[in-house]
Amino acid sequence: MRQIKLRKKEIKYLKEFSKKGYKSARALIRAKVLLLIHKGEKEETIASVLDISRRTVSYIKARYRKEGLESALEEKPRSGQPCKYDERDEAEIIAAACTKSPKGSKRWSVRLLTKELRKKKGLKTINRESVRLVLKKAKLSLG
Repeated sequence: MRQIKLRKKEIKYLKEFSKKGYKSARALIRAKVLLLIHKGEKEETIASVLDISRRTVSYIKARYRKEGLESALEEKPRSGQPCKYDERDEAEIIAAACTKSPKGSKRWSVRLLTKELRKKKGLKTINRESVRLVLKKAKLSLG
């Protein structure tokens, strides 16, 4: 549990960072953690005061030591689920939504469009929610 010694310009930056502009709550907590560690506070105390886990405090401190100030404040990208449909598939969905609706229907519904798209190669497993999200992203409304 070695203490971190921040440079004067880092302390100034962290204080300004906490006061000015819009920042995520997580980024503000990270800045406060670094300032409190610099002041010599123990990890347990910091965790208790900021209502975070001791492990989070250790993680922030380790990231600062290893990667520097900017990295300690930023969010690391999260992997998430990979995209199932590429730009070409999305273009095909949008193009289908812009075509004339099938006979017997006044207009396309997401359910009807999904049913039609499942007949195409590469979109056999597409679901209503995926179609809805592609149309929403394209700011295209069926209703």
